[in-house]
Amino acid sequence: MLQSSDHDSLQSAAERLRAASVADLLTQDPTRVDQLKIEAASLELDASKQLIDENLLNVFARAAHNAGLTEAYEQLITGAEVNVTEQRPALHTLLRGTASETLPDAYQDVSDTLMRMQAVTDAVHSGRQIGATGKPFTDVINIGIGGSDLGPRMVCRALKHTSAKLNTHFISNVDPHDLDVVVQDLNPETTLLVVCSKTFTTEETLTNAQRARAWLIAGGVTESTIGQHVLAVTTNLSAAAEFGIDEAACFPMWDWVGGRYSVWSAIGLVIALGFGWQAFSSLLEGARTLDEHTRRAEPTDNLPMMMALLELWNTRYLGTDTHVVLPYSQRLEYLADFLQQLTMESNGKRVTLEGEAITEVTAPVLWGSAGTIGQHSYYQLLHQGNRRFSADIILPLTNGDVDLDAHRKLAANALAQSRAFLIGRSAEESRALAKSKGLAADLAPHFEMPGNHPHSTIVMHAVTPETVGALIAAFEHKTFFLSVLMGLNAFDQWGVELGKVIGRQVRTTLEHGTGLDQLDASTAALARAWRNANHAS
Repeated sequence: MLQSSDHDSLQSAAERLRAASVADLLTQDPTRVDQLKIEAASLELDASKQLIDENLLNVFARAAHNAGLTEAYEQLITGAEVNVTEQRPALHTLLRGTASETLPDAYQDVSDTLMRMQAVTDAVHSGRQIGATGKPFTDVINIGIGGSDLGPRMVCRALKHTSAKLNTHFISNVDPHDLDVVVQDLNPETTLLVVCSKTFTTEETLTNAQRARAWLIAGGVTESTIGQHVLAVTTNLSAAAEFGIDEAACFPMWDWVGGRYSVWSAIGLVIALGFGWQAFSSLLEGARTLDEHTRRAEPTDNLPMMMALLELWNTRYLGTDTHVVLPYSQRLEYLADFLQQLTMESNGKRVTLEGEAITEVTAPVLWGSAGTIGQHSYYQLLHQGNRRFSADIILPLTNGDVDLDAHRKLAANALAQSRAFLIGRSAEESRALAKSKGLAADLAPHFEMPGNHPHSTIVMHAVTPETVGALIAAFEHKTFFLSVLMGLNAFDQWGVELGKVIGRQVRTTLEHGTGLDQLDASTAALARAWRNANHAS
């Protein structure tokens, strides 16, 4: 946890730097960009547009050392019980082989599962495993929610430009419209389902799985052959068997992997089925390489550790309200969605590991979207609004075999927005602009923009399985390091669980009309309105 002396040093640094100009810092130090650049696992973090200086870097290094970030990371990857409320480790790094020598038995389970995943992937792609009517599979639908959906959905979208083996689709919302739209143009005879539910009782997932099962049967797959079209990621083998899934088609989930950290596990089976085993293996390798960098690099040369220190600095000491992720690649259009769960479900907490109230803000609200879309939407607020924010601009330098001129325009927009965040528009420039437009001088303030918005740029050569793996791992470790600095548990989600408990109570009310007197007046009125609209007796 952040020590009080380091907290005082950060507060003093904030008082010293709050009025400083990052643009001036860049001008004054020609070596600043090189000094504030970190390269790791095919990623490059440029922090030169953050409101920091050399003295603050020394404070960062001391704070990281005193908080024991390096030691905490070693505990994480070697199986310490870091999830205190559920009394278990959080070993998502083991799924990609990191520190496997320290946990040989657990890694043997991982290795065995990977081999089974590879075997079924190869069997489907080779045509050895086919549908019930003898046709090879052309499409795969992943049915899950939360961590069983967001991670693989994001990765599959990122890899869409690569040579696809099967078309990948995702269903997560219990709203029937989600499933109906996905399956409307698919052929049940050539569609494979992957049902992801650890307990095989998750309401949204099981509802969608049963509806998808009915769709398969209506399309020519028989009750007795349904198992040829369904794989499961679950530990509840008996429930899977009742569904029609053979034990050999079930892949395990372990208690020591949280859902939002599980894309590296059998939850990622849809990635392998969609793009081949080599793509999934390369995803793991990119993450493992970032893990190794994190294990050996010093704090201010450690990419995810630096990301965490910067976010703590911006959120708690510079008062930024939100953190916006801006990937200038349509392939990364689901990155912000994925990171919302990773960061806000992990660090959206109000008590320390010891159960004491945290008075400062914890996780910032994270949001964002891909490319130039946001520039015509919310960038007005970023440039000229009065909310403080921090940002990550993510830029692949190349974009594959595409229109180079279009890619040049995309890159130009990314760099232009970064510069606009930095310099804004001064009062003098605004007066000149107003004059050039023939407007009165008192309208000049409408053109002013403060600039000096702290942000980092994360650069990669291209969106590949390796770089996507490294990028996800970097944000995973940033999230963990922040939890250590704030002294909270990043691996439970009791707020999510409360909604599930109340949801079951309300569902009973909607179905039977009972329990209305146990609800608050507003919720009870809404429940009556729903029952009346749906003619529930």
